[in-house]
Amino acid sequence: MQTNQIIQSLIDNQIVSINLEKPFRYASGILSPIYTDFRLTISIPSLRDMIADGLAENIKNNYPDATVIGGVATAGIPHAAWVAERLNLPLIYVRAKPKDHGAGKQIEGRITKDDKVVLIDDLISTGGSVLGAVKAVRKEGVNVIGVASVFTYGLPDANKNFADADTKLVPLLSYADLIAQGHKENKFSDEEYSRLSTWHKAPWDWTKREEANAK
Repeated sequence: MQTNQIIQSLIDNQIVSINLEKPFRYASGILSPIYTDFRLTISIPSLRDMIADGLAENIKNNYPDATVIGGVATAGIPHAAWVAERLNLPLIYVRAKPKDHGAGKQIEGRITKDDKVVLIDDLISTGGSVLGAVKAVRKEGVNVIGVASVFTYGLPDANKNFADADTKLVPLLSYADLIAQGHKENKFSDEEYSRLSTWHKAPWDWTKREEANAK
């Protein structure tokens, strides 16, 4: 698997941004010194091909019984489409909420009660979005056997949320791997690497300190 090459491409294409002075606010409320814009990956053919190959390999190895690939709207949809093509499997996608018109669907595409679905999202912070999609598919009586993601921050909240939802997560890339390689390639200084590691161990504590310092 080309994980080192993928991380290198993420760094070279400035998909990873570091700002220790003005941290980024995630949807979960966490402040972070690092931001990863994985939506940019769809515009870089060589990178998106490596990601699709890696996700397809992960799914074959970890979810060999999968019969349907699902994309989580919106960022997971293109990756799911490329993976479904590689695996020659049907594709569905799941909206954040049901449509407010027409048939009111939340899930687009065809699935049956006998299917075994793997959902794909681009990035996992606390897991709220993709686990909402998992819940929507399971509500239809369909088996979601797990989630695959391009990247995970590996935060404690996400680990707990996936465990509580009895859902397996198989990421292609992790935060720890990303910052380790960035440090090795001299993209992050020793101080930046240390602070990035500190944030990862206790992001909510880090957030509280940053908010207190800003007052």
